[in-house]
Amino acid sequence: MYAKGMTTRDISGHIKDIYGFGISEIMVSKITNKILPTIEEWQNKPLEKIYPMVFLDAIHYHVRENNIVVKKAVYIALGYNLEGFKGILRMWVGENESSKYWLLVLNQLKERGIEDVLIFSTDNLPGFSQAIEAVYPKAEIQKCIIHQIRNSTKYVSYKDIKELMKDLKAVYKAPTEELALTNLGIFEEKWDKKYPMCVSSWKNNWT
Repeated sequence: MYAKGMTTRDISGHIKDIYGFGISEIMVSKITNKILPTIEEWQNKPLEKIYPMVFLDAIHYHVRENNIVVKKAVYIALGYNLEGFKGILRMWVGENESSKYWLLVLNQLKERGIEDVLIFSTDNLPGFSQAIEAVYPKAEIQKCIIHQIRNSTKYVSYKDIKELMKDLKAVYKAPTEELALTNLGIFEEKWDKKYPMCVSSWKNNWT
């Protein structure tokens, strides 16, 4: 409740309404203050030197700030280590998603010990690739397939989406690029007249 922007007074009253007993605002403050050192320790713990795969994305939330509800971007770095285990490397809160802020994020990851990342997966935000190249010049950059699917199908009619997604799956799940290109040709022939933006999105982002 605190993380979602409720005041200590709101939380105190909310618990009273739900459970029939109250906890004071001071107690709420004590509880939240007690976990802050743990959060800070996690935020600054050393990271491993190499991560084969790191996903970078932002989630947008409406939060209360100075009694006004504002939109904030929570930047998230999720990494797979050499043993194949995944974990959140860190989260940052910014005003809005920008490639400039991602540059700050990447520099902080480097300061905490990450020397190299083999592959970054991103949403292809303008300037994002340049930010990665500035900090990790040898890393490969891939556009996240989920973002590509969402962006290319956002204007597809509800009645067509099931059939179109079935045809599209034959493209991005193909075992070889040659077969994927063949299936993209079939997909284009079937859907280009109705959804040209969807088809061109896959052609333009093919590499």
